[in-house]
Amino acid sequence: MSKQPKPWFRKELSEIKLVRRIGKVRDIARKMLDKSTDRHAECYRYRVTTGLLGHMSRIGIPEQEQDEQLGAFWSAVQAEIIQTYQRQPGGSAA
Repeated sequence: MSKQPKPWFRKELSEIKLVRRIGKVRDIARKMLDKSTDRHAECYRYRVTTGLLGHMSRIGIPEQEQDEQLGAFWSAVQAEIIQTYQRQPGGSAA
């Protein structure tokens, strides 16, 4: 049995963008904010990145698209972190 996804399956999966997984984005942003040091946050980011890349590789997403999706995903996480700060009392409205 082949472990490579069928071409039609790969096409459908490549249309699933990480950045659209808003629940995942919010969860990762919250966990990043909960880290007590920059080192802990960096380690967590590395673990998440490694996991996401492994998952995308297993389902057959090409490497270039993986890089694009990963960049967009972390940009969305950063935007969520900023929004979280702005929603807090005393947060900047800018």
